[in-house]
Amino acid sequence: MTQLTIRTPDDWHLHLRDGAMLAGVLPHSSADFARAIIMPNLVPPVVTTAQAEAYRQRILAALPEGHDFTPLMVLYLTEGTEADDVEAGFRSGLVKAVKLYPAGATTNSHGGVRDFSKVTAVLERMAEIGLPLCVHGEVTDPDVDIFDREAVFLEKVLDPLRRRIPGLRVVLEHVTTRNGIEYVRSQEKDLAATITVHHLMINRNAIFAGGIRPHYYCLPVAKREEHRLALREAATSGDARFFLGTDSAPHVDPAKECGCGCAGIYTAPNAMACLAHVFEEEGALDKLEAFASLNGPAFYRLPPNEGQLVLEKREEPVPVPDKVVTGDGTVTVFDPMVPVRWTVAARRS
Repeated sequence: MTQLTIRTPDDWHLHLRDGAMLAGVLPHSSADFARAIIMPNLVPPVVTTAQAEAYRQRILAALPEGHDFTPLMVLYLTEGTEADDVEAGFRSGLVKAVKLYPAGATTNSHGGVRDFSKVTAVLERMAEIGLPLCVHGEVTDPDVDIFDREAVFLEKVLDPLRRRIPGLRVVLEHVTTRNGIEYVRSQEKDLAATITVHHLMINRNAIFAGGIRPHYYCLPVAKREEHRLALREAATSGDARFFLGTDSAPHVDPAKECGCGCAGIYTAPNAMACLAHVFEEEGALDKLEAFASLNGPAFYRLPPNEGQLVLEKREEPVPVPDKVVTGDGTVTVFDPMVPVRWTVAARRS
């Protein structure tokens, strides 16, 4: 197969940042994706419905002419979040999810949740109205090994939470372990997981290939090869509980290439090309549309897109995209470390 046409995909986990960075990176996502769940971990974070609407307007103002893209807004859950405001945002059609960051788990998560008893009322209200909770699934206990933090979160936090609040619809974002895949599959309803492009392509060795490689450092950190293979099997299985969330997270190069570099991998410019490569390797190109274009809308109770994305396979490898120049500085694009011959040829409305 040298050409594949699928419904226009969506990105169910995307960081666009703000200001000059937003203007620099948005065109890469809006070129290939029709919609995206927009992460709210700005400084300050997007906590209220009014802040979400203001952020949405800034995104739309930065959208290149001719790009058809809908930002799906998310509220950052804090111990002071008001249930009435969350419900009002949901009823208005603006708020599509609420994001749970355990405090200190990742970039700009210091305002996240430490005491889960203080957010119970909000979560109960979300269960009542059917608003999804997007979860960064890691504990932050320094005594827990960084490679075990997802597995411990499932056991100590997520499973007890779902038992306390039945009916709460949860997305386990950027799942990275076999444990996570098995947990999602063990649940009958109200639980799904996003999988990133980079976690399908690299394991933890990439971070140390010939030296420290900061552009492969992300949170949750890449795991052992056995976990990467489990992610691949889930993504290409056709199981509707798994769908694409790139977690594309831009940082300027000086913030990555320093003594205490930021976590995040910027995949937006070549996400769909890399994804086609993965699905072809797994003999599952026929399942790519479900993973990228159908399963996510089904969980979020939205219709799939009507447009199409055309992917084309070339005879020679396609070069890794150049660094992205933004008003804040340059951003390095994800290098999959293998030759990729797929590219996005066209997007049709």
